[in-house]
Amino acid sequence: MFCLPRVPPALSSPPATSPEGLDRKVFRDFFALASGWWVGATARRAWFLTGALAACLIINVGINFAVNTWNRRFFDALENTDTTTVIWAVVVFLGLVVCAAAIGVGIVVSRETLQVRWREWLIGSLIERWIGGQRYYRMGLARTEPANPEYRIADDTRLATEPIVDFAIGLLSSIVSALTFVGVLWVVGGGLTVQLGSGSFVIPGYMVLAALFYGIAMSGLMLWVGRRLPGAVARRNEAEAKLRFELTRLRENAESVALIRGEADERRALGATYNDLVGRWLAVVRRHGHITWLTNGSGVFIPVLPLLLAAPKYLSGEFTLGQVTQLAGAFMQVQVAIAWLVDNFRALAQCYASMQRVTELTNAIDDIGGDFDRNHTGGVVLAPSGTGAVRLDELTIADRAGRVLIDQASARIEAGEKVMVSGESGTGKSTLVRALAGLWPWGTGVIALPSGGSVAFIPERAYLPAGTLRGVLLYPAQSLPVDDAVLTEALVEAGLGYLSHRLDESDRWDQTLSNGERQRLAVARLLV
Repeated sequence: MFCLPRVPPALSSPPATSPEGLDRKVFRDFFALASGWWVGATARRAWFLTGALAACLIINVGINFAVNTWNRRFFDALENTDTTTVIWAVVVFLGLVVCAAAIGVGIVVSRETLQVRWREWLIGSLIERWIGGQRYYRMGLARTEPANPEYRIADDTRLATEPIVDFAIGLLSSIVSALTFVGVLWVVGGGLTVQLGSGSFVIPGYMVLAALFYGIAMSGLMLWVGRRLPGAVARRNEAEAKLRFELTRLRENAESVALIRGEADERRALGATYNDLVGRWLAVVRRHGHITWLTNGSGVFIPVLPLLLAAPKYLSGEFTLGQVTQLAGAFMQVQVAIAWLVDNFRALAQCYASMQRVTELTNAIDDIGGDFDRNHTGGVVLAPSGTGAVRLDELTIADRAGRVLIDQASARIEAGEKVMVSGESGTGKSTLVRALAGLWPWGTGVIALPSGGSVAFIPERAYLPAGTLRGVLLYPAQSLPVDDAVLTEALVEAGLGYLSHRLDESDRWDQTLSNGERQRLAVARLLV
């Protein structure tokens, strides 16, 4: 018998809070992770979809330029009452409509396919890293697991990747549109002669200068006004995930709560969590209100501004009506390009918050991976004993902060020998079992296990996967061909023979069976 001494509890650190502004490290870490889709085995598909989408976007800008040119010729023909040109313009316009619709379909299909495939790869990569090396479990042991990792993998990957594709589309379209339509403003708009006293001077490319100045000013103002929005969105998302987790936890422990009549406490706890969520939502709403002053005001002003700028030259006869409409359309295109940040800042804040949550998870995974590296100096070492015995050689087990739980323990357990480990709660009994299973690296010393043998454990709360009873008995090797007689014999020996006729029945066995039945089923699984 081993008796373990009582040790004081460790202190836990408070959870980290989300920063207010944008951190460039979040962008670097996320793209270092997510850009892996464009290399390796998935590179061909990734670059094909990227190239197809880019080509569709460039063609779409070309169609927009053709429509802009069509506007000038159509309105000039109306002004000159040129019926023949108007009829031909209508025919050409129908062709442009068909082309625009076709290229729109190409953009939608390539964009959404790219989003789905990218997220597919990213989730697969995260799941592999999270499950690999049992990090999903070990992060909990080390208390370094970010809140709700399942939400980060399932939802935050979507909320991060889908907007990035949309941002890339908008950015590429903006750059190509700006280069195209700035030329229109420069060539068609020309310079503006300003009378100043007895003299005058010319402002060359005044429409271009006005478009650039207005767009850059609005983008800079948007960055300043919305600088606190990303942090507010991140804190709101954390509260959303916490509420979802607490609701799921209540459902999974419904029987325990009902037996002790804990509904009132649960209601109060959920109410407090939801009140916190509402407060964080209202903080986001206030930030949105600040941004809306800019977006709505700019949305009303932009269509009128080019008309005001072109009015003097139109009234003086230097511009035709067609040139005014062409300039107004080009000015709008340039503004859409330059004001891309203004139009997308809310979505960028949401995307950044999700990127931050994903990178927090990957950083925690990488951090815990270092602790469990078998070459990590000073860690607990698992080694073959060379005999049929289990040996503990000067084994010291500590927590991640260095607090000693078991100090310099040595023992030898021969084959067939039965040993009970006893001690008060918190003295390290479960931690010793975790170390024997290779799940606990913190400490020093050697655990020697029989060569070629395997160690089986029955946890306090047995895990029963969803599916058939046969799959539960064979887990985690559900594809093994095992005869029904073997499974039935194991159930009978574990006292569950009355379940043998339900081998191919699917159910939530972790909910339909009692605690004792779940433990017995775990024993039957070991016997198989």
